[in-house]
Amino acid sequence: MNNVRQLSLVKGSERFVFRYAPGREPDVIDAFAALAADKQSKFDWFDAAVLSYQMGRRIEMELDKVTT
Repeated sequence: MNNVRQLSLVKGSERFVFRYAPGREPDVIDAFAALAADKQSKFDWFDAAVLSYQMGRRIEMELDKVTT
């Protein structure tokens, strides 16, 4: 897999790792939402927001590199 991106979150004894290809960010956001909505999961909406923010910052930094 070429150019695979990764976001991870450690929460207590749980570790959540999301690997995705560039351009698949909407799918990852959907996965965050599905996991946060799952009452059996310890991943909550705050976790989804934090990882979404991190993803956005990464995209912003990559765009800055392209435009400068």
